Amino acid sequence: MPRYTVHVRGEWLAVPCLNSRNTIQWLGKEAVRRYMKNKPDNGGFASVEEVRFYMRRCKGLGLLDLDDTVEDALEDNEFVEVVIEGDIMSPDFIPSQPEGQFCMYLYPKLKDGSLNLVDLGKGLYKIKLTPEAEAKVKQSREVIERIVKEQTVVYGITTGFGKFARTVIPNSNLRELQVNLVRSHSAGVGKPLTPERTRMLLALRINVLAKGYSGISLETLEQVIEVFNASCLPYIPEKGTVGASGDLAPLSHLALGLIGEGKMWSPKSGWADAKYVLEAHGLKPITLKPKEGLALINGTQMITSLGCEAVERAGAIARQADIIAALTLEVLKGTTRAFDTDIHAVRPHRGQAEVAFRFRSLLDSDHHPSEIAESHRFCDRVQDAYTMRCCPQVHGIVNDTIAFVKDIITTEINSATDNPMVFAEREETISGGNFHGEYPAKALDYLAIGVHELAAISERRIERLCNPSLSELPAFLVTEGGLNSGFMIAHCTAAALVSENKALCHPSSVDSLSTSAATEDHVSMGGWAARKALRVIEHVEQVLAIELLAACQGIEFLRPLRTTTPLEKVYDLVRSVVRPWIKDRFMAPDIEAAHRLLVEQKVWEVAKPYIEKYRREHIPESRPISPTAFSLGSLRMMIPKSPSLIFLPFFSPFG
Repeated sequence: MPRYTVHVRGEWLAVPCLNSRNTIQWLGKEAVRRYMKNKPDNGGFASVEEVRFYMRRCKGLGLLDLDDTVEDALEDNEFVEVVIEGDIMSPDFIPSQPEGQFCMYLYPKLKDGSLNLVDLGKGLYKIKLTPEAEAKVKQSREVIERIVKEQTVVYGITTGFGKFARTVIPNSNLRELQVNLVRSHSAGVGKPLTPERTRMLLALRINVLAKGYSGISLETLEQVIEVFNASCLPYIPEKGTVGASGDLAPLSHLALGLIGEGKMWSPKSGWADAKYVLEAHGLKPITLKPKEGLALINGTQMITSLGCEAVERAGAIARQADIIAALTLEVLKGTTRAFDTDIHAVRPHRGQAEVAFRFRSLLDSDHHPSEIAESHRFCDRVQDAYTMRCCPQVHGIVNDTIAFVKDIITTEINSATDNPMVFAEREETISGGNFHGEYPAKALDYLAIGVHELAAISERRIERLCNPSLSELPAFLVTEGGLNSGFMIAHCTAAALVSENKALCHPSSVDSLSTSAATEDHVSMGGWAARKALRVIEHVEQVLAIELLAACQGIEFLRPLRTTTPLEKVYDLVRSVVRPWIKDRFMAPDIEAAHRLLVEQKVWEVAKPYIEKYRREHIPESRPISPTAFSLGSLRMMIPKSPSLIFLPFFSPFG
């Protein structure tokens, strides 16, 4: 009978498991039950069911998926910890593995599962192939080896590439052909991708190779997985892909590191020559076999890995934009009439209905009395400006855009994007165009255009907050105007970012430049679509951070009146990192502090319980949308239940 040692609030408990198909959640509940039984006051809990927790391995602190079975996730007598929400790490808890090593597993299984792909880039996961994946990889490799043995003329295997597709290469030069391909195509420029983004890119490439359509050998694929598991991450310049024959330049730089050339980074070594980084981790450079260089570099994984991050961050800021706008509406003494259920029922766009619901959940006076709202209940104002009244319509399409793009990106990350494709069951290879990045490129251009609107409308609300003729508040939200300038230039910053976004929103995918001697005569420019989408989203986050600060400052002039309970909680959160403005001070750090609250989704975390409670009480009228829950068909991963969107910079060669 398997036994597991579980750490709960300073106590170690032995938990036997009669049924190995029990879930990790069962194990956690059983450990909590035993913990409560040992305590006179039941540990302060009324029942096991009320305890909210997540679980992680003691070795490496890797998080566990509560829905996984103990049989799949744990070894017999493995040590795990129950972390109860609201608790800090137990002071006597000592990890059994040095910080920086991780023991969380993902399995390339041919089944669906939800996945926060941004967390994938943070180094919490290791990869392990299943027998099914191993079998498919072996079968496709047998097709390649037969082609080589029979000296059949097949593109990229026994011929050159692009314009050289008709140049047949002797068998004695086939390995050199693959190495030359990687070296010559490693022609990118610009800053390197961060380790987080490189790690995600590498994982998605492994996902493609594990499908068994690329012709890579099992030996080489396992070496690539070992590199990922050791967090040895090649130097990948961010510029150079046109997104047509895949992301050739970025993926070639990835492959270059795998063969022990170029630069590479790991937590243990920092940046160094790839061969030395591999050696420091007990790894050997990959020796490429026929077709394997091509297998490593054909695909859209840079576009999609950056696209996953863009969709995740877009979803996070879209949710929080509703909360910030609701706070501004309170400060500007707006009405909630525009969010009435019947209005949105007759124009039933899903995103619009959800945004209106969030406004009601935060502002409904029957649930959350507001002294500010009550103070102007009988004013003569008939209706509000569009920037407040039309939030469901404007914010709503952003939510629907994110959901649409998420669907495209999810399909893309689950697709085989190699060329030529190896179909083992047909015992043949077929040249096609799955590497073309038009799908994610178009989707990410659309994402940038959609999400930009959150900043465009936010900047107009900032103007209303700062303009005394529109707000009935002191000019630029500060006392002693003239001596103090208050939010005057913070608003200028927001305007500058919105203007910059307008240029960035020009779709890159409408451009195409013929490359490779007209072999690649139509390209997607998807790499730039992904990079600028991320830049647009960062600007949106910063503009909304300024609005959040301005709205909280506006409340200072309405005191002692209080807003609704959930919005007071948001105000308290902001005031925990940024104090009110009494007179002018260095403002940039305050904007950055507010920006970090949004990136870490703290504003959402504070308001979410009130929104969900309201939802439970109004189930028929609202159905939530989840624009950022990715499904990765070939990889099943255990997901932290409260994923953090902190994008901390790793060590950079530029200091």
